[in-house]
Amino acid sequence: MNDKYITITQLTRYLKYKFDQDSNLQEIFIKGEISNFKAHTRGHFYFTLKDENSRINAVMFSTAASKIKFSPVDGMKVLVTGKISVYEVTGGYQIYVSNMLEDGVGNLYVAFEQLKKKLEQEGLFNLSIKKKIPRIPKTIGIITAPTGAAIRDILSTIKRRWPLAKTILFPSLVQGAEAASDIVKNIQRASGYPIDVLIVGRGGGSIEDMWCFNEEIVARAIFNCKIPIISAVGHEIDFTIADFVADLRAPTPTGAAELAVPNKEDVKNYLYQLMSRLTKAIIHKIEVGRKELSQWKDRYCFKNPMSIYQEKEQSLDFFLDKMEQVIKKLLEKNQSRLDHLATNYIFTHPGILYQKQTEKYHIITKSLVGNYQILIKDKEQALSRHLGKLEAVSPVATMKRGYSITKKKNKIIKSIKDVKPKDKLIIQLVDGIIESEVI
Repeated sequence: MNDKYITITQLTRYLKYKFDQDSNLQEIFIKGEISNFKAHTRGHFYFTLKDENSRINAVMFSTAASKIKFSPVDGMKVLVTGKISVYEVTGGYQIYVSNMLEDGVGNLYVAFEQLKKKLEQEGLFNLSIKKKIPRIPKTIGIITAPTGAAIRDILSTIKRRWPLAKTILFPSLVQGAEAASDIVKNIQRASGYPIDVLIVGRGGGSIEDMWCFNEEIVARAIFNCKIPIISAVGHEIDFTIADFVADLRAPTPTGAAELAVPNKEDVKNYLYQLMSRLTKAIIHKIEVGRKELSQWKDRYCFKNPMSIYQEKEQSLDFFLDKMEQVIKKLLEKNQSRLDHLATNYIFTHPGILYQKQTEKYHIITKSLVGNYQILIKDKEQALSRHLGKLEAVSPVATMKRGYSITKKKNKIIKSIKDVKPKDKLIIQLVDGIIESEVI
């Protein structure tokens, strides 16, 4: 009777067999919203696809996940391609995704926008740090394919516009899986050469063809390069990440060559203009100099130079005479002072000065002694007054009139209540003490 019962494993395998045999489920296209997204450390993606009413588990193994050009996140609407099968461990059906696009936008465009936003936030597009392209470069480096229209256009344009410039070609892949690393390698190689400006680019093509110029490693190599870089990728409407990072963006390879070197005809015209301006400036300078020279020639000092000398000679004589008079007056004044001092009694009779000073000394000494005696007398009188006041309030004077001071244990007795029989008392008189006992 138990033969009609099967195991869960048998049922799950049967259902898996049915799913795997259904050709309609071997390649199915589903659109939905990602939720519960998880990127496994081994590179696999696990997530859920849902719409308004239903959901299905999804897995995308690393071999397929490594090929997508954007980072899936929860809430992103996607278009997936894959097959439906049953996962035997849980018994649930799920989709095994082989390809995934963002809904309404291609993979490459999504990757382009994500990388552009990331690098812009890091400051790689900042205009203030971009290097200036030299006006007249001596050596120009070119990183592009060694064959094709791009290199021909660049070389012919440089030769036509500025044949003095030297060019160095760094042949590089510009399309395919290895192109990005090859471009980076050539940018690093070019950094070791004495190059004034570097052109990096290729001709136009599809976004897939030009994708190597949207790779992050290329963008960072351009940013870190010490040589000013002109990007020349595609045609007028094509923009790549390299265009935003480069120091200058050219719409075409030909445009890059035109931006890298000046036009020899423009330089010639500029030099002719400078020559004309210089000639006019020199002529003007000569004319101004002639006018100044003519003015100096007409001046009085050049027409009559001796008159200036004679005038200065006369002025010198005047100042010499005046100086002589001043010196003479000064000498006379000092001589008069000297004569006056010489007749002064200090020099003629120095003893008189000593006598006067001695008399002055005696007068001062007598005055000091008199003042000192008066001061002593005043102080003695003041002392006597103070001693009289102290004598009036002194307890000794009181005791001389027959009073005494009674103490018990060095404490003055002020009332009979302060003592009791047998207390030892000390009675202090003016000429001694008496020891007594209360009875």
